[in-house]
Amino acid sequence: MFDISPTEWSAIQLSLRVAAVATLVATPLGIAVAWLLARRDFWGKSLLDALVHLPLVLPPVVTGYLLLLTFGRRGLVGAWLADHLGVVFAFRWTGAALACGIMAFPLLVRPIRLSIEAVDRRMEQAAATLGAAPWRVFSTITLRLAMPGVLAGMVLGFAKAIGEFGATITFVSNIPGETQTISSAVYSLIQTPDGDPAAMRLVAVSIVIALAALVASEWFARRALQRLHGN
Repeated sequence: MFDISPTEWSAIQLSLRVAAVATLVATPLGIAVAWLLARRDFWGKSLLDALVHLPLVLPPVVTGYLLLLTFGRRGLVGAWLADHLGVVFAFRWTGAALACGIMAFPLLVRPIRLSIEAVDRRMEQAAATLGAAPWRVFSTITLRLAMPGVLAGMVLGFAKAIGEFGATITFVSNIPGETQTISSAVYSLIQTPDGDPAAMRLVAVSIVIALAALVASEWFARRALQRLHGN
């Protein structure tokens, strides 16, 4: 029951790599979008907020299909990337990371935005009055105080990326050793005779990772509240 095969290890390692890359690449953009939504009022803000959260309400298969149309070898962006830069996303693990990053983005942005909104603007204004440049105010005050929220968002995004299935299998298929993550491996195993033990092992691994991520996210959220209230 607990003897994990090389194929299962490959799916676990690929899931961790895909989730890590997706989270690390999405985090800088997530911070920028969260700051924009938390600190700026502009025309179209509600639309941007809706677009950020759209992957949460769209069927994952729809997101995967749109990614295929956009970043596939014949897609609007994918064809240019392949011809000019040699970058291919469709049916590659990098495409899985792209799909996971998009699906995890709303869960990444939300805690960061809430943490930035909770930072006292008077501290930022005081630093600006003393001559600090905007980028320095952001990096030394806003981002520093919001860091637990940033970490909480990263952990939630990572957990979502680990469990992503619909968009990933639609965009990059289910290729063992290349795009087969834990979710797609479980999907294949439950359709295979005598595949239940292996599927249960991967399910157990998924549960452990998800629980660890949720506990870590909650801890970072509490740390953010304590930090902002001076405890």
